[in-house]
Amino acid sequence: MPVPGVNEFARRITLRQLEIFEAVVRHGGFSRAAEAVHLTQPSVSMQVARLGEAVGRPLFEQIGRQAHLTAEGRRLHACAAELFEALERFQDEMADMEGLKRGRLRLAVVTTAEYFAPRVLGAFSRKYPGIEVELVVRNRRRVLERVAANDDDLYILGQPPQDLEVTAEPFLQNPHVPLAPANHPLAGRKAVPLARFAREPMIMRERGSGTRKAMERLFREAGLSPLVRMELGGTEAIKQAVAGGLGVTVLSAHALSLSGVAPLFCIPDVVGFPLRRQWRLVRPRGKVLSPAARAFRAFVLEEGPALVGALPVAGPLTLPPLTGPRARDSGSGET
Repeated sequence: MPVPGVNEFARRITLRQLEIFEAVVRHGGFSRAAEAVHLTQPSVSMQVARLGEAVGRPLFEQIGRQAHLTAEGRRLHACAAELFEALERFQDEMADMEGLKRGRLRLAVVTTAEYFAPRVLGAFSRKYPGIEVELVVRNRRRVLERVAANDDDLYILGQPPQDLEVTAEPFLQNPHVPLAPANHPLAGRKAVPLARFAREPMIMRERGSGTRKAMERLFREAGLSPLVRMELGGTEAIKQAVAGGLGVTVLSAHALSLSGVAPLFCIPDVVGFPLRRQWRLVRPRGKVLSPAARAFRAFVLEEGPALVGALPVAGPLTLPPLTGPRARDSGSGET
């Protein structure tokens, strides 16, 4: 007997086909989608073809080596997204009724937050073992793209963007400090002028990163032009370059908080540091949080600082006071 409200088209397709189709769109191709849904590429292609047969029109068109959605494909993708969102809301509502015994949390963070976010998520998972957690680590530009697309439940970054309407709640200090090799001539010197530090070969993050913007603003306000020797796209690569004697840099103290780095580096006592910045928990303004996301928000705001621990490690990596006349507020907390 026909199900009330379900038309012939809906009976010809399956949720699994829609899931595979959505994965192809999200991952930008059949090969990566096949890995994500744990199928072979021919199986993915076959399921998408059957879905197109049910629609009666192709869902993709091949332009060169790239597959692009047709108009029908774009419309079906929008409908599928609405359907999966509704099903996820239903699952979250059921989890809420069961006292958060089940649920899902999607968290996207900028790269430097990877040094503490897993610890926070680990503690959260111990408190709510039934909640499935997905952590995405990207550079700032990619995270902002995800914010604009509303891809995740919550985001961790620094100063929120000016061109997106978001709610941002600070929950943790994010001091930025100068970093040099352990045997650098500035090691052990007191009150090093910023102009002296700026004469050192500088290792910078890529253009557009929050750390890069904070460094450029600091030197610009002091009327200085640092000597940029190298641009690198990742914190670990920058640390390795500094350890190798290629130059100095400025990094979040969180990037130095794990064991094993103290013998390689020093934090020079440069006037104007540390830069006082904050980590923020961000979401699109007006976003309705799932029960799992609400629980994580409350958890982070209440317990996050204690879970992350003290900064930085002992030894030559001694962080200058976060308060006082020599510490600076960074107007751009972007990371």
